Amino acid sequence: MAPETIGVIGLGYVGLPLAVLLASRYEVVGYDISLQRLGELVAGHDTTLEVDDDRLREVLGKTLLLTDDYKRLSKCSFLIVTVPTPVTINHEPDLQPLEAASETVGKVIKKGDVVVYESTVYPGTTEEVCIPIIEKVSGLKCNVDFTVGYSPERINPGDRVHTVDKITKIVSASTPESLDRVEGIYSSVISGGTYRAPSIKVAEAAKLIENTQRDVNIAFFNEVVKVFNSLGIDTGEVIEAASTKWNFLRFHPGLVGGHCIGVDPYYLIRKAELHGMHPRLIAEARNVNESMGFYLSDQVVDALNRQGKPLTEAKVLILGFSFKPDCPDIRNTKIYDVIQSLLRYGTEVVVFDPWVDPYKVNHEYDSVTLVSSIGEAVALGPYDVIVRAVAHSAFRDVDFSECKTEDCVECAIINPDL
Repeated sequence: MAPETIGVIGLGYVGLPLAVLLASRYEVVGYDISLQRLGELVAGHDTTLEVDDDRLREVLGKTLLLTDDYKRLSKCSFLIVTVPTPVTINHEPDLQPLEAASETVGKVIKKGDVVVYESTVYPGTTEEVCIPIIEKVSGLKCNVDFTVGYSPERINPGDRVHTVDKITKIVSASTPESLDRVEGIYSSVISGGTYRAPSIKVAEAAKLIENTQRDVNIAFFNEVVKVFNSLGIDTGEVIEAASTKWNFLRFHPGLVGGHCIGVDPYYLIRKAELHGMHPRLIAEARNVNESMGFYLSDQVVDALNRQGKPLTEAKVLILGFSFKPDCPDIRNTKIYDVIQSLLRYGTEVVVFDPWVDPYKVNHEYDSVTLVSSIGEAVALGPYDVIVRAVAHSAFRDVDFSECKTEDCVECAIINPDL
């Protein structure tokens, strides 16, 4: 059999690291519809910082071809879909990117090809939504002319330890022969090994509960921190004490943003509701975590009230805007909830984050006054409250004392392990 040529559809946080890894061994075609994203990558820079620029340039134009022309994918025998699966403003699963990617696959797929989905979905999506689209567009029949697999992504933005080449990869497929082929591709570039799920639905469900479990656990600690704050007890000290018990599960309270833990549970909730089930614990955990930005803004308001400072005359500096430390990812950042809540009181809010792209912030979020340097942040002071919202390492040794008012309160949001 001829060597596989692999196509990766979607070159974001998931697709690009995978495409670069596969390009170390195979010929890879990376496809994306964003000309801006492609322009950055062709110039040899990954703005997500998930792939080192030198490593990208090693394969770029050699074993890795980047394109916005879907027809280039027709040379591929193995297609991997890594497009985002967000939720709507009403927290309903938004499958439009996945459906569009499946249409693209249908236009280029040939007899004997395999297509593998990595996008996070609810159980049944691959077989009930994606395959019918491919069959309709291509005129081919699944498990007769082509086969399908599912291998959930496990990219953790900003994590330099659990990278795609080191994790254990769950693999599944529509036929035993296809599963061998899917596992063979992934195992050839991943040192962490593979796990063969018995079905595509099991692999889809496994991904959902990985993140939903963390969401529920963090929600418990967010409830706890509210209780202990009302009692005047330091939650961090309580967690340290409780952690001495051998079976205590150590989590931290805080803001749950990003494109995984704060999104994936809605897919499980929706699928359950379609089958007449109402997963109350999962839904309530989501409600608790969604409320934390507004709870933290209320803590800032309380601090201003204790100062006797009118909210319309107050100035607050928020340090950090990305959804987690030392990462440029601003998707679904809950810092925005804190900002919007304070702005509704008429409070002036200044945000400083050296990790994020100001253009992307201004494009995706309204009413955010983002400064680009410490000097600019200091110059816009003095501040009545300084909130260390994201624990970027760049903030550890920065002294903001010269831009504080006499009664300034400095507080920190504990960042959960996302």
